[in-house]
Amino acid sequence: MTERQKDRPWLMRTYAGHSTAEASNELYRRNLAKGQTGLSVAFDLPTQTGYDSDHILARGEVGRVGVPVAHLGDMRRLFQDIPLEQMNTSMTINATAMWLLALYQVVAEEQGADITKLQGTTQNDIVKEYLSRGTHVFPPGPSLRLTTDMIAYTVSHIPKWNPINICSYHLQEAGATPVQEIAYAMSTAIAVLDAVRDSGQVPEEKFGDVVARISFFVNAGVRFIEEMCKMRAFGRIWDRITRERYGIENPKQRRFRYGVQVNSLGLTEAQPENNVQRIVLEMLAVTLSKDARARAVQLPAWNEALGLPRPWDQQWSLRIQQVLAHESDLLEYADIFEGSHVIEAKVAALVEESLTEIERIQEMGGAMAAVESGYLKSQLVASHAERRARIESGQEKIVGVNIFETTEPNPLTADLDTAIQTVDPAVEARVIASLQHWRDTRYQPPFNHPRPCKALERLKEAAKGTDNLMEATLECARAGVTTGEWAGALREVFGEFRAPTGVSSAPVAVAAEEGSALSGVRRKVELTARDLGVGKLRFLVGKPGLDGHSNGAEQIAVRARDAGFEVVYQGIRLTPEQIVDAALAEDVHAVGLSILSGSHAQLVPDVLERLRDAGATDIPVIAGGIIPNADAEQLRAAGVAAVFTPKDFDITGIIGRIVDEIRKANKLDPLEVPA
Repeated sequence: MTERQKDRPWLMRTYAGHSTAEASNELYRRNLAKGQTGLSVAFDLPTQTGYDSDHILARGEVGRVGVPVAHLGDMRRLFQDIPLEQMNTSMTINATAMWLLALYQVVAEEQGADITKLQGTTQNDIVKEYLSRGTHVFPPGPSLRLTTDMIAYTVSHIPKWNPINICSYHLQEAGATPVQEIAYAMSTAIAVLDAVRDSGQVPEEKFGDVVARISFFVNAGVRFIEEMCKMRAFGRIWDRITRERYGIENPKQRRFRYGVQVNSLGLTEAQPENNVQRIVLEMLAVTLSKDARARAVQLPAWNEALGLPRPWDQQWSLRIQQVLAHESDLLEYADIFEGSHVIEAKVAALVEESLTEIERIQEMGGAMAAVESGYLKSQLVASHAERRARIESGQEKIVGVNIFETTEPNPLTADLDTAIQTVDPAVEARVIASLQHWRDTRYQPPFNHPRPCKALERLKEAAKGTDNLMEATLECARAGVTTGEWAGALREVFGEFRAPTGVSSAPVAVAAEEGSALSGVRRKVELTARDLGVGKLRFLVGKPGLDGHSNGAEQIAVRARDAGFEVVYQGIRLTPEQIVDAALAEDVHAVGLSILSGSHAQLVPDVLERLRDAGATDIPVIAGGIIPNADAEQLRAAGVAAVFTPKDFDITGIIGRIVDEIRKANKLDPLEVPA
């Protein structure tokens, strides 16, 4: 065999950031020293949703799932001693993407960088926030304008930057089939490209540059063949759309460019060591096929279903990539799947079905119309419910969860409290104090920022008109404006948006045939309602704080509805006060709180206390989410009736337990209803 030149490896990233800008900066410099070739910044939920750290909704969320960045000073500290001109930085940020890019650009300018050389990506895909992740702020129209303005600005000022990373990743986590994942991501891309074209901000001859900078962020699940074929189908459809719809002749500009994070929500809390082989298999789906290989890869850690990974856990995931790239011969060959009849047939089927669904969405008026009508969300909730039903019935097998459940004691988790990273609860107070100090001193030496009110007024004027919002946003960044002030000014002009939940329109996924588990729970619900003298049991599902991961809450709400409950579910981002007010106004019989971001320790006891103060001690509170053992014990000690975590996959069983807790709280005898 003649010696081939070895392909260059993909960019290797670790998704990281927590506590404070200083702590995250130290982590980034350590990761780069270990051979990581790009940065991937995780921001905390207040930063993602446009709130300052001292906002009521930010309580318990500061520095939890990422780094808090409230102003230019935080961004300076985040990238201290990291030369941005030489870096490739990915920022997982959507509603506030323009703001974070402006802060990044100003810090780069302060470092003396040539901003035309800046390389990286802002995620900036708002559609999937409405559908799955929940960190949206503004309505679809203004959100699309922010995206359009950023794309137009970067193409002419930061030409190596990817201004949008269209995300099908979270759609898969929300239940999307491969066809839905492809079709919804491509429909989003069409909506964005149409908006940029129609805005008139980019001359026709430069439109190929816009298309060339559109990147995608994709999920790779454990079904290896299907996932690899999905990537090949993605590439074919993108080539066709960009050529036929937008007339892009240059094949380089039509290339499907994607980064990948392999599936985090498919990782299990039960026998978490199995997650390592899942991660490897998922990574192979996006690296083995040269013609559909990812441009950048970041892998989750084996213990993500337990809590926040430690630096060592993240290092292990980085080493998995490095072994494949540097020890194996993968990068020495052309595409090893070329000519396979099996692969070709599967890819062709995915292409055909996806194009049909894309056409259906176009007939509805495109992705934005399909978001506002609730069509996309209800389709995802239905797909997810069907998948959960397959897992519960054992039709879909998950090792260690519903098959091969017996296990030896696990040395990796022998001491659960040290098997994950914990965020110091005092961090929040320190971040808030630092923010207040910034607000008090931003006009004074050494910074001497101009008064921010002028910059904010200019931003609002631009938002009311048609000017590109990036220049006014850069002025705000230079003036020392805070994240909450920038988003607050735009909230005044654009308003806010509560996305459809998809719960009421989701079809029944689990049949309640006589003798089934669900029919047994339905009977318990009916008997308990009769014993309490009410027509129907009422159950409030609440999402306190800023955690927008609503998949679990939606599945509980749908199953409770199918079991005969009247369900009160108002969607995401509520304060404990709003949840308790709703519980009292609706006269509910139980409250279920779902939190995956780690703020359960503060927000759940707050709800309990408010219910007690209102004299509603007969309403049991149930908590669910990624809750470490020690925290679960504390919550039960505080009065929480039951705690459920990802290992509790039997949703019908959970609904049955909730009925038991309602009976206990109302001093009714336990019910023995055969399942």
